[in-house]
Amino acid sequence: MIRKRRQWLYAATVLALAIAAGCANNNEPAPQRQNEQQNQPDNGPDAPTAERKAISSTIYDRSNVPSTEGTTEENRWTKWINANGPVDVKYVAVPRYESRQKLNVLFASASAPDLIFEYDQYIKNPLYDQKQLMPIDDMIDKYSTDYKAMLAEYPILKKVGTKSDGKLYEFARLNEVVPIHAILIREDWLKKLNLQVPTTTEEMYRVAKAFTEQDPDGNGKKDTYGMALSLQSGIVIDQVFQATNWIVKDGGVTRNWDNFKAVAEFKKRLFDEGIVDKDYLNDKNGVKAKQDFINGKIGIYPIQLDWYSFTINELASLKKNVPDAVVTPIPYPASPAGQFNPAYTNPVQATAVVNAHAKDPEAVMHYVDFLVKPETVKMLKYGVENEHWKLGPNGCPQVIDTDKTKTEVSYDVDLQMLSSGILDAKCGKIANKFNPDNPIEKEGLAMFTKAMDIYMDPNKPYVEITHPEHMPQIPKDIDAISANLTKPIADIWVKAILGGKDYTPEKALADAKATWEKGDGKKVEAWFSNWWTNDSQNAFLAKDIIDMMRQQTGK
Repeated sequence: MIRKRRQWLYAATVLALAIAAGCANNNEPAPQRQNEQQNQPDNGPDAPTAERKAISSTIYDRSNVPSTEGTTEENRWTKWINANGPVDVKYVAVPRYESRQKLNVLFASASAPDLIFEYDQYIKNPLYDQKQLMPIDDMIDKYSTDYKAMLAEYPILKKVGTKSDGKLYEFARLNEVVPIHAILIREDWLKKLNLQVPTTTEEMYRVAKAFTEQDPDGNGKKDTYGMALSLQSGIVIDQVFQATNWIVKDGGVTRNWDNFKAVAEFKKRLFDEGIVDKDYLNDKNGVKAKQDFINGKIGIYPIQLDWYSFTINELASLKKNVPDAVVTPIPYPASPAGQFNPAYTNPVQATAVVNAHAKDPEAVMHYVDFLVKPETVKMLKYGVENEHWKLGPNGCPQVIDTDKTKTEVSYDVDLQMLSSGILDAKCGKIANKFNPDNPIEKEGLAMFTKAMDIYMDPNKPYVEITHPEHMPQIPKDIDAISANLTKPIADIWVKAILGGKDYTPEKALADAKATWEKGDGKKVEAWFSNWWTNDSQNAFLAKDIIDMMRQQTGK
């Protein structure tokens, strides 16, 4: 009788679970439901259930999650992670281009998440100085399997994640070296107006002016912009002029001034002559410029981009709106400062730190291990097999339906900040992601191939002294001086662009230098000079980026 009663109870339990599964949310990825069944241990109805741990984690909010998919914090991929990962994760959205402000508020209110994903060292280093970060050496030694194995095989990960006290604080990933900035141009507009690809900044100005004034789209209206000048596009133009804060000169590193004056003069001409959107300053995240581009209203598009995502999103939208549009990348034109390669992906990128007050370091470590697993990397990168992708002729995943992937997968990039896709020797390179049987992807692949050829040029200097994420850790007092001067000087250069004849770039240069010196900027210069002389040999610099580029491309 007892045995029969137990059998009856067990059958009832199974029936109840089956009914519950049938009522589950079918909007979740199919593997989630499969894994929930496959990972369920068969220990009988009386087996004890281990308590599932929970952590919190930041995630960048780029306002790119379609409404049909949910929100930045709760969508099919955050749900998939929570269903298939080792812990429950509560996501805290941080605006991508306002992360410093958001994180400062979270830490000041003692409500910062356990795990912080952030690229910018100028945000993470102050947190280290304030002792807000937890060393992760012990976490890795005690609790890690997957990340510990990566560290052993790629010790460079430890080098870039170690702070000045000699302890490891940052989790990192390995990336393929590709250009992440580019200048795209409407090649069909060039042909229509009988213009050549600009090779100097002066030629680029003249082409942009023609694109504005000569009706390149043929609609009889003066409704095109020669060039985009959002915050993102402005950064690319700054690079063309090497308007970077620090440059190597005469064997040392020095504060850069003249190049900022030159780029301000260039932007001022664009603004004064109506070649760019007069309201560009309000387009901080580049959304307006992107919309103008896909609507066929921008001729020269300086852009920060992921090449595949750009293809299935912006390029596909442009071709839908303007089927005859032809877009191509062009080399950075020569400026008064020279001609440069653009910024590349960071080959060794520290992307995550742990809150010093995290209550369960073991749970955090298990989540990190889950994120670096090849199967997790593959799922987040491509989506669900036979739903979002299938094996292509090259044996690598290829998208089945670009619109479906665009809607359901491409927004999850910030869940991949610990994905080392390049470790997939067969399919990890970006070129293998394109499906040449799809006309849009074939066109995007041609653009990417051309970009790799013209931008990965070992004969041209890298525009920065290193990737911004590898800039040295500045002492708190020096960093405070630098931080206090950043906005006032940036505002001076903006005023030079918008100020008309009453405020010239020459006047801006004098005011910027005076502001720098009055604010003790010379102390910052002295620190950087000393660092370059005594410690830069141990840093990850532009030459290291170029070396890794050569190793990967064979150039």
